[in-house]
Amino acid sequence: MPSVCLYFQVHQPLRVKKYRVFDVGRDCDYFNDDSETNLNNARILRKVAEKSYLPASLIFLELLKKHPEFKISYSFSGLVLEQLEQYAPEVIEVFKKLVATGRVSILAETYYHSLAFFYSPTEFERQVKLHEKKIQSLFGLKPKVFRNTELSYRNDVGVWAEKKGYEGVVTEGWDHYLGWRSPNFLYRPKGARKIKLLLKNYRLSDDMAFRFGEKSWKEYPLNASKFAQWINAVNGNGHLVNLFMDYETFGEHQWADTGIFEFLKHLPSEILKNPDNNFLTVDEAVKKYDSVGELDIPHILTWADTERDLSAWTGNEMQQSSISRLYLLEAQILKTKNINLLEAWRRLQTSDHFYYMCTKWFADGDVHAYFNPYASPYDAYIAYMNVCHDLELRVDNANARLKESAII
Repeated sequence: MPSVCLYFQVHQPLRVKKYRVFDVGRDCDYFNDDSETNLNNARILRKVAEKSYLPASLIFLELLKKHPEFKISYSFSGLVLEQLEQYAPEVIEVFKKLVATGRVSILAETYYHSLAFFYSPTEFERQVKLHEKKIQSLFGLKPKVFRNTELSYRNDVGVWAEKKGYEGVVTEGWDHYLGWRSPNFLYRPKGARKIKLLLKNYRLSDDMAFRFGEKSWKEYPLNASKFAQWINAVNGNGHLVNLFMDYETFGEHQWADTGIFEFLKHLPSEILKNPDNNFLTVDEAVKKYDSVGELDIPHILTWADTERDLSAWTGNEMQQSSISRLYLLEAQILKTKNINLLEAWRRLQTSDHFYYMCTKWFADGDVHAYFNPYASPYDAYIAYMNVCHDLELRVDNANARLKESAII
């Protein structure tokens, strides 16, 4: 019997405003844009909360009340929680009600939605600890399953997570590494002993997240009954179906007029019509099922683009130079012991900044263009590098003052 594991990533970055070279040395507010553009973080957050987070969460709350067997899982970046607390606190309250049902799990991740694991392991661990504190303070939970930014994963992520006491890690169920095997089972990371890998069933996940409202798709229109039949077809070829996607799927990526909310309202009842089906949180899934074997993922795997690697964030020279420049600042930033400088540096680590610099214009071009608030990847790069220049100047000045005070 297949168990269905629904997991949603909730994240909104703090986008860098249109920061000009003339602003360097004059403006240290990098993120607050009060224009009517998609660089206005408060405006975007409120829009997404109204169109997606609030209606989807209220539907899930009703579904949890209606179906005792229904369960879901979330991961929240620290940045989205901060913004929700400031601009849409009513959404936080609904999330708290969801967690209070006892049938919602929350995953651990980096606070700043960063790629720090691959650039600074010590900074990565600091961000995971900050995230754990935030989840504990808001929801009273200690996450048991880890999710790295963009589902990025390599064997050493699994080994690290096991050492830190996590029971599971989620990542992409990509054919290149699975070969003949199915993503509908749990696996053990190479080099680990007990921790388990939960793999996204990208075909069924993307049917909901990307293809649902696509009128040219051969399965359009997709309803809950048809989708449940696809879940039923897994019987005998897997223990669980992991449906992993952005929470913005509901109402933002797939607008309300596509019928996505109606689909959502009927999905649990249609899946549960088959008595062999059930729902599990990620925490329950790793406890219920054993791993069926070792899975070796020696290179970085993500859930993005056709390559499923880091190329969406580090594939061109602009991305590589900006992310390298940022992490080169780490030692000097920490030396200042300045909370404001440290916070600005960490906010600049958010993976979205580098995604906006992506220049892929082929199979994935439409996706990148949709998510980009800048006129072009080059505009994103220019603004980001100007901010880095200003931050470097502030760091140099702060350390110079520390040196002077030490002499005195």
